[in-house]
Amino acid sequence: MTNRNQGLIGLFIVCAGLIILLGKLGVFSFIGHIFWPLAILLPGIILQLLYFSRSAPAIVLIPAGILTVYGALFFLCNTWGWWLMGHLWPVLILGVSIGMYEYYVCAASPVSRNVGFASIALTWLSVILLIFSLLGNFAFYFIALLLILSGLWILASRSNSKTGW
Repeated sequence: MTNRNQGLIGLFIVCAGLIILLGKLGVFSFIGHIFWPLAILLPGIILQLLYFSRSAPAIVLIPAGILTVYGALFFLCNTWGWWLMGHLWPVLILGVSIGMYEYYVCAASPVSRNVGFASIALTWLSVILLIFSLLGNFAFYFIALLLILSGLWILASRSNSKTGW
């Protein structure tokens, strides 16, 4: 065995010992507890980089968009509190929508328009659900007020057409 190989083996053994020691001291559990969403976020970013560097086909943009949005959402909830997921759960639908939309826009070969339509429909669904989720019980008051105002508007326009306005 050469001196270079012995040096590499020795360095590997020292690193393994340090990793075991730090793991027993709880360093990795702290890092894992705080930064585990990066295990979801980074593959999403890497998949997008692979596509944009022309190393992967456009279909990888679907999981890339999903993983990137989910990783960002989980990082936000892990940092500020998981109670946020009670309000931000529609972002999970938005992740699928963004992945599909990226694929629809960036695919070299023609993609069915249904993919684009589905991504836009999912985006609207996610935004509407997010608004209702953030408004909570006030959403029902908002819907009731909106129905009352639109009914009054219809009645007012009907009476205006009879009087010749």
